[in-house]
Amino acid sequence: MGDRVSEEIAALKDEDWALREEAAMLLGDFADPRAVAPLVEALHDEDRAVREAAAAALRKIGRPAVSVLVQVLRHPNGNVQEASAAILKDLADPDTVEPLIACLTSQNWVVRMHAAQALGTLGDERAIRPLVPLLMDPVKAVRVDTTNALARIGRPALGTLLAALRHEEWVLRLHACEALGKIRAEEAVEPLCEILVKDRDMAVRQDAARALGDIGHAKALKALTAALQDIQVRPFAVAALGKLKDPRAVDTLVDVVTGKSRPVDARKVPVCGDESGDLDVEEMEVQIFAIGALAEIGEDRAIEPLIKALKDTRLRADAAGALGRMGLRVAPPLLAAMKAETDSNILYHARAILSEVGWRPKVVMK
Repeated sequence: MGDRVSEEIAALKDEDWALREEAAMLLGDFADPRAVAPLVEALHDEDRAVREAAAAALRKIGRPAVSVLVQVLRHPNGNVQEASAAILKDLADPDTVEPLIACLTSQNWVVRMHAAQALGTLGDERAIRPLVPLLMDPVKAVRVDTTNALARIGRPALGTLLAALRHEEWVLRLHACEALGKIRAEEAVEPLCEILVKDRDMAVRQDAARALGDIGHAKALKALTAALQDIQVRPFAVAALGKLKDPRAVDTLVDVVTGKSRPVDARKVPVCGDESGDLDVEEMEVQIFAIGALAEIGEDRAIEPLIKALKDTRLRADAAGALGRMGLRVAPPLLAAMKAETDSNILYHARAILSEVGWRPKVVMK
């Protein structure tokens, strides 16, 4: 084995890229620590296949490669920096927390991204405060992975994230909402409700609604219901109400589906054949979200309004899907409605719903 390792290390310098790639793969299989430094050097090979094979080999070698990979996190070659950070992310060694925190200020956004991912996997509380500034990173991928990292660290990050809800920068408040929603801590409900109602930025209010839906606590019901008056947040609040699965939201959602709570400032465009002479563009989307929310809650009170929604060509497919999710209990009222129905399209969807819920006509034996 010793001779083979030396031979394959030498082959990493061969002129033929295919031989260099094969040598890297074999060194990974051998998992000999002597190959670490040569494989790290191969991370800036001119051929991508060789670089990828070297990275895969270092992952196989594992912990013996950690100290060398940490040393090259500041390598002048960008490929080496990125590959080292990516490998360390996958190795998830507790000894790499401090070096990875240092990478959060790298000029290379790929390195920042991998470092954030790695710190999320490691779940070390020391990473919380250094991660927070990356919620404002100019690169969206870094912001997203930082949000996920803080969410993975979980409850230890709560205090810092709740404080971030009061930050002047809207993008930091936005991603703090997202992380809090993923952590799903009850302590975040009241602060998020305040953001939902009072924040000056539309996107932040929208993400607060999403987060409250993800947390799914009944304490959010009042604030989400109030947010239905915010035309920019209305669809997000409706979707969140469904995620609460609180029966108290049913009447509110039915009013949305039936058009009883249409906001006065909704944008409208003329449509031929519409009884009102116009189409409430945003509200149709909200109605569809409300239909889905009623299906999530699954209360019997929603069945009749959903059956009536089958008459609206714009809502029919979604109403049919929602009824199908509610099971066999929709069959009796649906069958009753079909007796007086003459529209073939509605009857087609009704039959499809009955089939989906497993209803079968009784066969009368003579």
